[in-house]
Amino acid sequence: MIDKELLEVLACPVCKEPVELTADGKGLKCVKCDRIYPIRDGIPIMLEEEAYFEGEEGSSSEAEETG
Repeated sequence: MIDKELLEVLACPVCKEPVELTADGKGLKCVKCDRIYPIRDGIPIMLEEEAYFEGEEGSSSEAEETG
């Protein structure tokens, strides 16, 4: 879970607008451009190249960790 104080200071690195927690709690969604930044091990990954749009979640390799 993301700390509320941290959430208040985070912003989308692309358009600099606020982000909010997604309904499933697995990402932070920009209120303007709708990019979703994943949260991994409680850490938001605020990199443009890691962001995805709704419906593109399958592109993330996080769920498929097979060694």
